[in-house]
Amino acid sequence: MIRNPQNPDFYMNIKNQLKSGLKLRPLLLICASLFIVWCIWFYFTLPDVSYLKTENPERTALMELRIEQAADANKKYRKKQTWIHFGDVPELLKKSIRITEDASFYDHGGLDWTEFWESVKKNVEEGEFARGGSTITQQLAKNLYLSTEKSLFRKFRELFISYSLESELSKNRIFHLYLNVIEFGPGIFGVQAASQYYFDSKVQDLSLSQIVRLTAIIPRPLKVNAAGNSRWLKWKCRWILGKMKLYKYISEDVYKSAIQEFKK
Repeated sequence: MIRNPQNPDFYMNIKNQLKSGLKLRPLLLICASLFIVWCIWFYFTLPDVSYLKTENPERTALMELRIEQAADANKKYRKKQTWIHFGDVPELLKKSIRITEDASFYDHGGLDWTEFWESVKKNVEEGEFARGGSTITQQLAKNLYLSTEKSLFRKFRELFISYSLESELSKNRIFHLYLNVIEFGPGIFGVQAASQYYFDSKVQDLSLSQIVRLTAIIPRPLKVNAAGNSRWLKWKCRWILGKMKLYKYISEDVYKSAIQEFKK
């Protein structure tokens, strides 16, 4: 039905709508003010990451969490961590971790949008946070400053901290910090401590097999033993070796020889 402007009811409806809008105006102003206050709070509570240019963190948020969890369980907690210079980490280990955890690390600004949208799609399909899609920078941000909970707020905060890390630090520095603070097992942080714990070896002396094993447990540091032979570990190692061959980090012959250890 077409409304007739000559009809008095037409103007009455407009008047009522305007009155309703005026009644909502204070509520909208309050909501807008609260949002502005929240944004200011959010910005000023973000950590200052500039000190990481020259300093190594003594503890991370994840370490603090593990200490609390151990205390709650009445268990002693011993942290194993040995810092190592970026240049002393074997190139093959760096490449193995990079192509497994974040192949486009040196190309993005903290967030891999392709992987991000894939993770969003997967999470919507599953109806929960089934896939993280985190880059190396995001993983570092979470390890340094955030909890392990899976929530939109934590993810939102993680993104902003990641952009801060990217703007303040070089890519190599971000990767250097990551290699030294990432969790590899109960109380084990960093590639050097992991190498010594699992293989009684310095990281510089790791074999290809050991490099692949360490890389494989990064997503499941408290569930999988790098020196073990679980089905999942073997599958993951086969997958990593395949990626290393694809990127031509190892030859076909080296691949065929190394894959024998991880056959079903």
